[in-house]
Amino acid sequence: MKHARLIFAGLLIAGLFVGVPSASAHTPICNCYDNGDETITCEGGFSDGGSAEGVPIRVLDLRDRVLIDGKMETDSTYSFTKPDEEFHVVFDAGESHIVTIYAEDIE
Repeated sequence: MKHARLIFAGLLIAGLFVGVPSASAHTPICNCYDNGDETITCEGGFSDGGSAEGVPIRVLDLRDRVLIDGKMETDSTYSFTKPDEEFHVVFDAGESHIVTIYAEDIE
């Protein structure tokens, strides 16, 4: 009986670790600001403090056509000339790590 309890306890403990998500998970963060000179600057990163260097960033029109295609710089920023039409910005750090910022939310 004691042997069975040890096996059960071991399986229970092992089962707890199998379904636990990684503690190093991070959430993407991106904010864009109107510089007041017809340019927009976006700053990106991750909730764990990780850099956004190289993360693709796209400026799309209302039909999701690419107006501007770029990547975050070494300082995790990306600046672009403000389009004349309605637009939104997509910070794309991969599946489940996409942030969309609409023009009306940029101050």
